[in-house]
Amino acid sequence: MKFTIIKDLNQDSMMKPILSGLLFFTLLYLLSDFFVKHSGFGLFPHALHATLFGSEEEFLDPINKASFLEFWHVEIFFIMMILFTLSTVYIRLSKASKSAIVAVNIMMISAITSLISLPLAFFFSSGFINIYVVTFFIWHILALFSALYSIKRLHYA
Repeated sequence: MKFTIIKDLNQDSMMKPILSGLLFFTLLYLLSDFFVKHSGFGLFPHALHATLFGSEEEFLDPINKASFLEFWHVEIFFIMMILFTLSTVYIRLSKASKSAIVAVNIMMISAITSLISLPLAFFFSSGFINIYVVTFFIWHILALFSALYSIKRLHYA
């Protein structure tokens, strides 16, 4: 996390390729997360409902509790790592502008809401599935924007 103490990230020749790599892999993770969720867990309400609760018409069994908790545990870790590192870089490269701080706050709140709404949907009410889907897309779109903006500022500012 050396980039948190360097005064000017654009002028440090050692950190520029490291941050570029971090941002590139963050973009790769965010984009691939759409495909992984779509094919394995479900990205839209109908598919998520079938994964969580099963579907008699499609002969699908519901996900078992241990598998769900393992999935959720991994999600918490990956989202935490992506959000904290990306928001640190993004805020630094945007010079802590008011819009960057608002975007990071919305991104963090929507990510936390998506993490909370998924077990609420599984254990209490399927109505939380829609909240999960909306907040999942919000934080992913904001994270993609933050990563792209950070790459632009790192190389073209």
